[in-house]
Amino acid sequence: MTLDACAALVERGDPDRFLAVMAAPLAPRARLLPLYAFNLEVARAPWVTKEPMIAEMRLQWWRDVLAEPAPRAHEVAGPLHALIQDAALPIDVLDQLVAARRWDVYSEPFADDAAFECYLEQTGAGLMWVAACALGAPAGAEPVVRAYGWAAGLAAYLRAVPALEDRGRIPLVDGRPEAVATLALKGLMRLQAAQKAGGQVPKSARPALLAGWQTEGLLRQALRDPAAVADGRLQLSEFARRGKLLWQSATGLY
Repeated sequence: MTLDACAALVERGDPDRFLAVMAAPLAPRARLLPLYAFNLEVARAPWVTKEPMIAEMRLQWWRDVLAEPAPRAHEVAGPLHALIQDAALPIDVLDQLVAARRWDVYSEPFADDAAFECYLEQTGAGLMWVAACALGAPAGAEPVVRAYGWAAGLAAYLRAVPALEDRGRIPLVDGRPEAVATLALKGLMRLQAAQKAGGQVPKSARPALLAGWQTEGLLRQALRDPAAVADGRLQLSEFARRGKLLWQSATGLY
């Protein structure tokens, strides 16, 4: 029942990631859903209140969940705790993911490019690495998975830029079209490096990469038409989305 609750949360709150889970084999789904539900709960914690102190408390609650040896009676925290124990997940990476979301609580911009890249490293890259760990990825696969996750995190973040601006945030260090294009190119370079070294990720762990199935298409669009980011036009056609997901799930190539 608790896994059903995680699935329902992800389906409602993160439909693209839910589609990626449903495209994975049955066994990995049981490990990916609690992680993605946890990520969703953490990601939305800063936005459910206008009071920074309350948002900070919500994030701290999740950090406490990660630190405590006993599970809490919660529809996501319970399955997450069981998964952490069963798969020996790196709690420090999950904790960094939560801590990074403190940026979303406040309206200050990123200090510099390094701070922005660190945010992507701790959120998008960190989540994908933990997901791969849950599916048995060896330590040697971490750089490849993180590079793929960083690029996927960037693509998702660029899609969120208009919504972040509507909420009073300054999402990019430099929002000029030429700077956005440079950022997209950096993401594509990381993605391509990960694709070339993809053999280091065992087949059993590759469903963790399915969550990034739109990455290449979105980053190429941002490189070609950077104004699409600010205009809210950064998206793939339904045909391209579905086709890419089906191809990746069928071939195991990313």
